[in-house]
Amino acid sequence: MKGLLLRLSALDADAATAVRVIAHFQALLGSGALDAISLARSTAGLAECAAGLELPDGRTARFGPGGAALPGEPEAVSQGAELGPSGRVWLERPGPPGPFDELILEWMAIAARTLCGGPTPPRAPCAPLAPRTPGTPGAADPALMELVLSERESDHDRARALRLLGLAPELPLRMVAVRGAPAVDAGLDAVALLGRAGLEAVVRVTRTGPWGTVLVQPPDPAADSPAPALRAAVADPRRGPDVARDAARRLRVGVGGLVHALAARDSWAQACTALRFAVAGSPREAVADHDALGPVALLADIPAERLAALPEARRLDALAAQPNGDLTIAALAAFCRTGSLRQAAAELHLHHSSVAARLAHVEAALGWRLRDPEHRLHAQLALYARRLAAAPK
Repeated sequence: MKGLLLRLSALDADAATAVRVIAHFQALLGSGALDAISLARSTAGLAECAAGLELPDGRTARFGPGGAALPGEPEAVSQGAELGPSGRVWLERPGPPGPFDELILEWMAIAARTLCGGPTPPRAPCAPLAPRTPGTPGAADPALMELVLSERESDHDRARALRLLGLAPELPLRMVAVRGAPAVDAGLDAVALLGRAGLEAVVRVTRTGPWGTVLVQPPDPAADSPAPALRAAVADPRRGPDVARDAARRLRVGVGGLVHALAARDSWAQACTALRFAVAGSPREAVADHDALGPVALLADIPAERLAALPEARRLDALAAQPNGDLTIAALAAFCRTGSLRQAAAELHLHHSSVAARLAHVEAALGWRLRDPEHRLHAQLALYARRLAAAPK
């Protein structure tokens, strides 16, 4: 975790702080020794202001940032979240709320609910958290996210879970799936990515198995796909090409379509399908948008073993196994996508003559004439087949 925070700090200080907040509460929840006093005291230290809680069973705790217990009632609550009819958590910050106070309160509330009798049940009697600033990724209770994506639960229960997550059941939303390095928590990767993207939307993030699972609800039902902003966040051009290449090597992102909030599971299925088309290695390839794939997305329904057995896919595998084979495949993919030698070279940060040489090698090996649209279509389909055959579902 320390190494991850150092790398994130180099990319974006806000993203690193968000990850640090989540890591703090995950450590508390996993310690096995969580109680009201330790939760209030540690939250006060993290937020650097007084923090308190009042649980439905009557337990209360209130601490200052230095770790000292504070008697009596809070004098001025800067922000809070309700746990139920008689429970709440709060921060007491002089002046305006801090930029991460809402995130801290979300996780403090999740931790406090475990003190009321275990992990938060989907139907727990608690009120929704205060709405968050659009664009700031908020932590989602995994149990609520599971309920939103469930096929078994009623519309009423899914709508209630959406409200508890701070989302509007009557507005459309879309799902985003994120996968990164195997050794890194995909939820933390998703928080960092969405923090950099700064989407004009309400964003909720959690981890589901190997995926970072993201709910994105824009205020405008006609809002465009977040894929371009996510590509920019993967590239992070403000930070320089070295950081951009490092981020792109690590992340793959699938973007689902915009659906009715109660049909979020449909968008999640689309996001997972799109993720199979994503290739870590360049910002343009690392983010796949299901809407942009169109009919091509149907290729994902073909069994992986049939795709892997295609002669063109096998010959691309052989090319990739040669020295600098990855660059050859990347040059082919960029040219098929752009139809321009110079655009492909610019995207790959290579001289156009270098890209031309790699494409000539592909043509000689597979018998394609890549200037011919029909041959270029065959090449693109072969690339998709190879990609889908290798991608984990």
